[in-house]
Order: sequence, then C-alpha cells, then structure tokens
Amino acid sequence: MAIENLKQRTKRFALRIIRLVESLPETKISNVIGHQILRSGTSIAANYRASCLAKSKRDFINKLKIVEEEADETIFWLELLEESGVFPITKLLTIKQEACEIFSIVVASIKTTRKNQKTPS
Repeated sequence: MAIENLKQRTKRFALRIIRLVESLPETKISNVIGHQILRSGTSIAANYRASCLAKSKRDFINKLKIVEEEADETIFWLELLEESGVFPITKLLTIKQEACEIFSIVVASIKTTRKNQKTPS
C-alpha cells in the first residue's frame, strides 16, 4: 500500500511542478530554471515508478538512488528560483516542502532496503 501511495504522491508532485512551470513569468532566467525544474521534478515520479518494477533489491536501490538525485536536483532548482527573486517565495513554500519530504522518504527507503538486504531472510 505504501508503494501505491508514494506512486500517487510523486505523480501529484509532478503535476504540481508542471503547473508551477506554466505559471512562471516569461523571462530568460525563469525559462532556463523552469526547464530544469520541469525535467527533474517530473523525473521523480517516472523513476519512482520504474523502481517499483525492480528485479532485485539491488536494482531497487539503484533506481531509488536516481529518484534521490532527481529530488535533490529539484530542490536545488526551487531554491535557485526562490533566491533569484523572479517568482514569489510564498508560492514556492509548499512545493519545496513536498520535494524535501519526498527526498527524505526516498533516502529512508534506501537505508531500510540496504539494512534488510544485509539481514538473512
């Protein structure tokens, strides 16, 4: 059940990213940052979905590491957008918080899977 919840959560996050990028002002800075956020933010959901089809625990961890990297990159681009001043900070707070929560969940999942991998079945 937790897997399905995170699948839906990351998909909702991707949709929020799409709406955010669509609402950015038409400037060179926001176009560049927006493109990066769109790529990394939607990649979180796609790569998490791929991790659910992993063939082994090792494969699962490797795919989750990609999700972790994409989530961290998304947080970076959201911070850059925030600090650039081209978009109201108040409109970024909840999406940035969600990115951080997803990142934390994925890191915890990697740690748990690694721990379970080391214990005999």
